[in-house]
Amino acid sequence: MRIMKTTKDSIHVRPPQKEISMFAWLELILLGLIWGASFFSIRIALNEIPFLTSVLHRTMWAMLFLWAVILIMKLQIPLNPQIWFSFLIMGLLNNAIPFSLMAWAQLHVETGLISILNSSTAVFSVITAALFFADERLTIHKTVGVLMGFTGVIFAIGIENIQQLNLKSLAQIAIIVGTLFYALASVWGRIKLVGLSPQVSAAGMLTMSTVFIFPVVIIIDGPIQFVLMPTTWLAIGYYSIIATAVAYLLYFRILAKAGSSNVMLVTLMIPPVAILLGSIFLVEKLPATAFFGFALLAIGLIILDKRIINKVLFQKQ
Repeated sequence: MRIMKTTKDSIHVRPPQKEISMFAWLELILLGLIWGASFFSIRIALNEIPFLTSVLHRTMWAMLFLWAVILIMKLQIPLNPQIWFSFLIMGLLNNAIPFSLMAWAQLHVETGLISILNSSTAVFSVITAALFFADERLTIHKTVGVLMGFTGVIFAIGIENIQQLNLKSLAQIAIIVGTLFYALASVWGRIKLVGLSPQVSAAGMLTMSTVFIFPVVIIIDGPIQFVLMPTTWLAIGYYSIIATAVAYLLYFRILAKAGSSNVMLVTLMIPPVAILLGSIFLVEKLPATAFFGFALLAIGLIILDKRIINKVLFQKQ
């Protein structure tokens, strides 16, 4: 999450793009592996528990883990009601709504395809940032990257699924809507969560998303069942503790060391992991158009930041 305060008259000047070290590269690859496997673990849990209950498990256990980290680190806990209201909105935008949409979609769409469509988060982030921040205007190369990204999304979904409205196409639309909420969350966090530590921000939003979704789960799914198969608990433990709580901490660590443009590369590492796990363990087969769409989307994401092109293609610092 980038936190930057701007006004009409005073635009924050970004620091030069940070060099990414070999150790940061290893951390980036690790983050891609963690998030890539999260789609598989969520799908395993959905074999036994309803999708909303799976979301509650994700936010609740991650919340408890992060509060334990905060207590160990002795970080200051905000008491201002306005900050907790901001956590609530952030929790809805970044957790409760998109997690629910994508968990439901995983009942009807292959995990590999979900990971590909999830990559469009970066495309929507560029658009929402341009709408809300004066220092994030759409340049020519960003516009080309956005158009390339959307073209990739269309191919990944499949023209036939766009032309006909069925359960699978609705699930894919739900994924895209979820990525839009992720993008809006980045805007909200940049405006409202200024000056807070990443650990506190993550714990705060997960707390409020848990508070919101708990009664929804009780009303729709009924009492939470804790007597589950060991494989289900392993899946829940992975996607809540490892792929949510630990991944947040790792993400912010890489962000601080490598910068936002470099950390965006993790978006390109997630789909191959999800596709491989889905193919091996869930016997999923994606159409060729999905892979072509991912290729276009990947090119679009790279074009979105020309510094990546300079660095990779022309070796410019």
